[in-house]
Amino acid sequence: MSLFSDDVAAVDDARQKGRRVGWLLLALTLFGVFGLTLLPSPYVIERPGPVFDTLGSVTVDGDEVSLIQIPDQETFETSGSLSLLTVNVFGNREATPSWFEVGRAWIDPTQSIVPLDSVFPPGLSTEDRREQSRLDMENSQQEAVAAALRNLGEEFESEVVVAEAIADGPAAGVLQPDDLILAVNGTAVFDVTALRSAIADNGTESAATLTIERDGVEQSVEIVPVLSEGAEAVPVVGVFVSGRYEFPFEVEIQLENVGGPSAGMMFALGITDKLTPGQLTGGEDIAGTGTIAASGEVGPIGGIVQKMYGAVDAGADWFLAPVDNCGEVVGNIPAGLEVFAVATLDDALEVLDVVANDGDLSTLARCER
Repeated sequence: MSLFSDDVAAVDDARQKGRRVGWLLLALTLFGVFGLTLLPSPYVIERPGPVFDTLGSVTVDGDEVSLIQIPDQETFETSGSLSLLTVNVFGNREATPSWFEVGRAWIDPTQSIVPLDSVFPPGLSTEDRREQSRLDMENSQQEAVAAALRNLGEEFESEVVVAEAIADGPAAGVLQPDDLILAVNGTAVFDVTALRSAIADNGTESAATLTIERDGVEQSVEIVPVLSEGAEAVPVVGVFVSGRYEFPFEVEIQLENVGGPSAGMMFALGITDKLTPGQLTGGEDIAGTGTIAASGEVGPIGGIVQKMYGAVDAGADWFLAPVDNCGEVVGNIPAGLEVFAVATLDDALEVLDVVANDGDLSTLARCER
């Protein structure tokens, strides 16, 4: 055989080996892509959710009703919108997004990738989480009414009542349903926010002394708080509580299938607008988010980036953000949205006044780096 024939054979053999390597690499690539499509990740994805105008209406049992109803009081005409925002969570502990879905969310500025444990704490069952979310919404509505009425000079009484002690939590066997919590370490607490703040101030190094009333008898109990599960661990005593208020008149908030405390500030603004002459928005479309305490303090929430994009999609031009969320706001504001930082209900009302009356926007607080 000639040298030429040997060279051709060698070349053919090399080509065959090259093809086999190429097919192997292609197969591995396809396998990797297929695997990423199916393999679960340790994350969930947050996306903009439905938007609700607190001055508008919602559908309840097939009927259109006002989101905020104040049946026994004179209410005044409103205009524009005061919208609360929500976040949809894609994934849960039973079914997390695939790595492919996580990758797509990574390049989408309207979505956020969040560790699973920060949204679904491992120590909290799905049922417990659902109940906590329901109570948070219920409490946020009550504290929103309290904040609005206090701002309007109305007097009322309030108390904190135990709904349930979490099994295996610090309060298990110590606190019972319908116990009234009167004070923590000698300081009176009249609402859920004040209770949480007092427990946080106590910390986890020593027992907190809770003054309670059970069956009409006042007594003291001691509970050592523990850190909650999740990304933002805070001292807790492992109990579901509700604020119980005696308001001078009824305020009804109709909002189904939405949980959590983040709508509190917008509820308070909507109630205030309905109970005061004039139109707080001046016809503008304003959105916002933030918890509310009965004292009027506005607190931070989760998913604020998604809520800003949700506001833009809903047609809002102005956005009220809790000052404690400013670190997430800066650098993530969607085009066309004006964002203001607020720490109290009074701050939010000041923003509405300036916007409604074409005032000097430079006087209002913004989120800064």
